[in-house]
Amino acid sequence: MKLNILKSVFLMTFLASFLSACATQKLAAIPTVAQVDLPKFMGDWYVIAAIPTLIEKQSYNAIERYELNQDGTIATTFTFNKGALDGEFKTYQPRGFVVEDSGNALWGMQFIWPIKAEYRIAYLNADYTQTIIARNARDYVWIMARTPTISEDDYQALTALIASFGYDLSKLRKVPHSDISKP
Repeated sequence: MKLNILKSVFLMTFLASFLSACATQKLAAIPTVAQVDLPKFMGDWYVIAAIPTLIEKQSYNAIERYELNQDGTIATTFTFNKGALDGEFKTYQPRGFVVEDSGNALWGMQFIWPIKAEYRIAYLNADYTQTIIARNARDYVWIMARTPTISEDDYQALTALIASFGYDLSKLRKVPHSDISKP
């Protein structure tokens, strides 16, 4: 009887340890680009596709605009039409905080004080016209460009990169844009 109890305790301890190890296994950090020239990165970025946050699930004409503040923070204006190309116009204004010694490629994006969401510039092409913003949690990702559309070849290359980061591409949503994306 005593041996059975010891076996049971051992088995339960082993299973608990095994399940705990599985639950805490983390994916490798998504790399950021080496360096971002912040003044060059500022301006309008059209959201081409995203694994969206709750507020973006029905976004159309989504544009993220960045402006560098004198204190080094990033004034951000996120606008979109909700539910349709001509749907209700929405605006959010989070603030970006560049993480020191990150080559300006890692930010904390604050929608609500004191929470800063991770914002990783994981891809940025040489002419600053296309970017991927990612998160280590692999819960959200954004493909953005300086224009409301990109070529299918570029889109496929960017989505392949997102897949290589460990994202589930079935959650990726293309964001429709009309010819006139600003009110």
